[in-house]
Amino acid sequence: MLSQSIIEYAQPLQQTTTQTPVPSGTEILLKISHCGVCHSDVHLHDGYFDFGGGKKLDIRDGRELPFTLGHEIGGEVVAMGEQANGVSVGDKVVAYPWIGCGECSSCKNGDENLCNKNGGKVLGVNAQGGFADYVIVPHSKYLLEYNNIPAGLAATYMCSGLTAYSALKKVDHPAPEDKILIVGLGGVGMMGLQFAYALFGRYPLAADVNEETLLAATKAGSPHVYNPKDQDSLRQLKSDSGGGVVAAVDFVGSESSFKFANAAVRKGGTIVIVGMFGGALSMPLPLIPMRALTIKGSFVGNLREAKEMMALVRDGKVNSIPVEERPMNEAGNTLDDLRSGAIVGRVVLRP
Repeated sequence: MLSQSIIEYAQPLQQTTTQTPVPSGTEILLKISHCGVCHSDVHLHDGYFDFGGGKKLDIRDGRELPFTLGHEIGGEVVAMGEQANGVSVGDKVVAYPWIGCGECSSCKNGDENLCNKNGGKVLGVNAQGGFADYVIVPHSKYLLEYNNIPAGLAATYMCSGLTAYSALKKVDHPAPEDKILIVGLGGVGMMGLQFAYALFGRYPLAADVNEETLLAATKAGSPHVYNPKDQDSLRQLKSDSGGGVVAAVDFVGSESSFKFANAAVRKGGTIVIVGMFGGALSMPLPLIPMRALTIKGSFVGNLREAKEMMALVRDGKVNSIPVEERPMNEAGNTLDDLRSGAIVGRVVLRP
């Protein structure tokens, strides 16, 4: 099979040829039809996360090179191990990639995405992923049917959709008059607009430094949008929200995006940090209790949430976001486009 693989970190991906894997035990072999490209793929390709102040978290350990990225995977079941059941050859499915060790307390509680043993066996992160013709999934329980959802869009729900859904669920029971803010309108942030409507019955306010994405958010339903580069944006947001939002969901995760989210949230509010663009957080500690501020982190979502989310989408309660399809050999160029902020919506690759 052909794959677009990391041969050396921070160097261009290269096409590699290997034997098509043969599933055993409970394993399932998927023939990949689509694989989304995520900003976390950029960090994995670079081999680090930016901690700010010149500090970096080295994430090059834990995988052998060549390594194949890609965790937003959709495809067709083409072979099954001798102990596999629950699906049939020919089924069209998407793969939940956030697979843990199955043994730690987080995994036993159903939160495999929060596995405490070296990140588990995540497809495209610790285990070979979807920038390829085929991929092995260890058990059928990680496969979800997508039915009437377009195949390319369905694949993106396994990360960008799930990440947005789980993050919005961490906004606890906003009152009808409460305003919610989404900061960052990349593929995940645009998904967040739609899931906010599905969960709360109204679209959130939205902020981004890119005017094109702000226009897309307006067209998608956001009642008010803000460019933090504009000096008047925060004053206008406070006016539109009656003194500040009850919650801000930061899909960027940079020093500047957090600064805007923090300034926008009213007393007693919540900031949910989702993105991992990089940097460091610095704020006076007394202000946290004085403002009764809650700061939460959100990392993708668990399998239960993935099933809840897909049910909402299949029932037509979530509008789609722009999805561009590209050939698999464009994987490296797509990572570069994500680095430069040149993508609106989501890009999915096709073998």
